[in-house]
Amino acid sequence: MIRFLLLFLLSGSVLAQGFDHSHAAWNALLKKHVVLIEGGKASQVRYADLAREHVVLKAYLDSLSGVPGGDFKAWSKPQQMAFLINAYNAFTVELILANYPVKSIKDIGNDLFSNRWKKKFFTLFGQDAALDQIEHEMLRRKGAYNEPRVHFALNCASVGCPMLREEAYVAGRLEAQLEDQTRRFLSDTSRNRFRDGKLEVSKIFDWYKEDFAPREKFFARYFPDGAAPITFLDYDWTLNDSPSSSRR
Repeated sequence: MIRFLLLFLLSGSVLAQGFDHSHAAWNALLKKHVVLIEGGKASQVRYADLAREHVVLKAYLDSLSGVPGGDFKAWSKPQQMAFLINAYNAFTVELILANYPVKSIKDIGNDLFSNRWKKKFFTLFGQDAALDQIEHEMLRRKGAYNEPRVHFALNCASVGCPMLREEAYVAGRLEAQLEDQTRRFLSDTSRNRFRDGKLEVSKIFDWYKEDFAPREKFFARYFPDGAAPITFLDYDWTLNDSPSSSRR
């Protein structure tokens, strides 16, 4: 009886504390399984190793799914953004692990009914949800956050995508994290560069051009020749898997 009472009080204490805005569980997984490459401008993920801690990831995902919509709306905007970015990235990792080994995220569900970004394979705010909903209907919704740098925080598990950061996003450092992600991505010459009088940049700036408008002004913040003519590089959809994953 006493043991039951202690468990009851403990569970009540946890509920009273509310959601963990430090995203500690996700942060620990990232620090352990994300490998920085190219001088910190890109990263790879040890998916095979992460799969051995799938239960830890699932517990974190359950904590995301357990947040009521009313609670989310009461949070500050930085808290909301950090939550949504981490949710997108963590559920993307879950999608990869559910289909691992796989060479590319685009190999997962390639028809209208199983599209990997439109498929509702998790729950958020009490409803079935898809990755596209987090990105386009929440983070990119006009008037919600108006933050183009979010594109450099979301990771689509691909080499051509902005890197999966080696730590969780948190409200108190979100501005610095977004700016750091932007500078890392734009300084990676395999995906963005100035050459022969032109800016050769990621297709992200083409797909989401309205988010960066005017693009010349955005580029001017990060490139000395931000007003140069723009061309778009091919996107590499190869899985951002660490070669060491298969050898461990």
